[in-house]
Amino acid sequence: MALTPVDTTTQVPPSEPVEKPPKVAITPCEPPTAPYYFEGGLRRVKPYHYTYNTFCKERWRNRELEDIFISEFRDRPPEYYRAALEAGKVTVNGKPAGPHTIVKNGEVISHTLHRHEPPVTGKAIGIIHEDDDLVVIDKPAGVPVHSAGRYHYNSVIEILRAERGGGWVPRPCNRLDRLTSGVMFIAKHPKAAEMVASRLKERTVHKEYVARVKGKFPDGVVVCDQPIMQVSPKLGLNRVRATGKTAKTKFRRLAYYPPVYPEMQPEEGEDGRAATPPPAYANEEEGYSIVHCYPLTGRTHQIRVHLQFLGHPITNDPIYSNRKVFGPELGKNEDSGDRDEEIVERLHNMGKTEVADTVSYRTHLTAAPLVPPGTDSSIVEQIMSREHEAAVHAYHKRKGERLSGEQCDVCGTDLYTDPGVHELGIFLHAVAYADDDGDWKYRSQMPSWALPPSGLDGPRAVPDWEIVPEEEELVIGNGTVPEGMEDDNDEKKPKNVPALVRGVGLVDISSASRQEEATQ
Repeated sequence: MALTPVDTTTQVPPSEPVEKPPKVAITPCEPPTAPYYFEGGLRRVKPYHYTYNTFCKERWRNRELEDIFISEFRDRPPEYYRAALEAGKVTVNGKPAGPHTIVKNGEVISHTLHRHEPPVTGKAIGIIHEDDDLVVIDKPAGVPVHSAGRYHYNSVIEILRAERGGGWVPRPCNRLDRLTSGVMFIAKHPKAAEMVASRLKERTVHKEYVARVKGKFPDGVVVCDQPIMQVSPKLGLNRVRATGKTAKTKFRRLAYYPPVYPEMQPEEGEDGRAATPPPAYANEEEGYSIVHCYPLTGRTHQIRVHLQFLGHPITNDPIYSNRKVFGPELGKNEDSGDRDEEIVERLHNMGKTEVADTVSYRTHLTAAPLVPPGTDSSIVEQIMSREHEAAVHAYHKRKGERLSGEQCDVCGTDLYTDPGVHELGIFLHAVAYADDDGDWKYRSQMPSWALPPSGLDGPRAVPDWEIVPEEEELVIGNGTVPEGMEDDNDEKKPKNVPALVRGVGLVDISSASRQEEATQ
């Protein structure tokens, strides 16, 4: 797969100072020249003045501007939005508007401010296929598709436009969440965009994802048709609700990788190096599964929400696998709004004063080591010492985006620290798009985080989705949970006891994956 070259030679931002904006900002503001520079593996953008132009959304109709800004946006504190509205820095249809201005259907809200874009990964946008009409890309994780929220130039559209010349207008035909990576269609002209969009709208195209999830996912094909509702547009939180929109996803486990105990690693070889490198997943107590996902509807966060409901959230999902937000059970089987208020409050603090505490990136400073019964006490002490050192190291790695305590010299905006590696994307990848008639299929490579750990066997490519009879599917929907998938403390539920691994771990691979491996 070819990659689009990116110039990463510039390591520091331009030195020219940013001029203060005029008292009455002009719409639109002039864009910065050569906005990108690369530093620390991240694509960065120099701060600049920018005017947001937003059409009134349906949920904003007949509401006051102050209410809209404070409830919908979290880039700045409420005090900033109130001051901007009172100073007339916000316009509606080009005319200055105040805090109590009522917004109506069709009106355009404009607001000029000094924009500080968060950095994104410096990884290039991959090219899977290109012809005269279409570019099929492999979108990197952590990069939004369109200008949205705090992002503009650090978006797929603007990056492609800058790489291929400002006169070209990329036209995305499908969308992926900012944190999600994978296959996307970019049309080169309006007719191609219309053609692809019509095929997607007719539901004659199916998509497949691969995810890395907590614990051992069940055998067979699991179907979750729990409806999904948007709980907080401001925070991007969606949850299973009986009153939500219809949603249906099929899942199949491709592989399960159990935890490996550090003390069971092989002795050093003759050259002084370990015979087998330590696995990358040693800190995931319950092990993890690689799951093939087949969504039949397209709700926001559908795969992420359904996996959380099933008790197997994406391991590094900053929202749905966040113990500080959802508690130790991570929202498993929850379909009521009883905890919505406290969940929204906790989630609001993420990125402001706290770093997301996901399953994959938690530390073990207070957790007892996971060792077999009867293990010698001296070995336990060694394990605890190793885990403490690993936890301290992990703590420093986990330092991610949150308020730094510093402010911009130009506009007084509170500044953020850089995002951590685990905040630049999640383990969810759109691996394939295909025509139902079998005329075409575009597939990306398996993401690195889904490949088998060093020393273990497992699938290195995602197999085609295998259709099974409906009677063989395990359906979880309409508020029901089949016997055997209740809470973890239910005596009926078989426990997934992690295997003790000496050097080489165990792997549980589906028959479809074995067939895929046999052909390689």
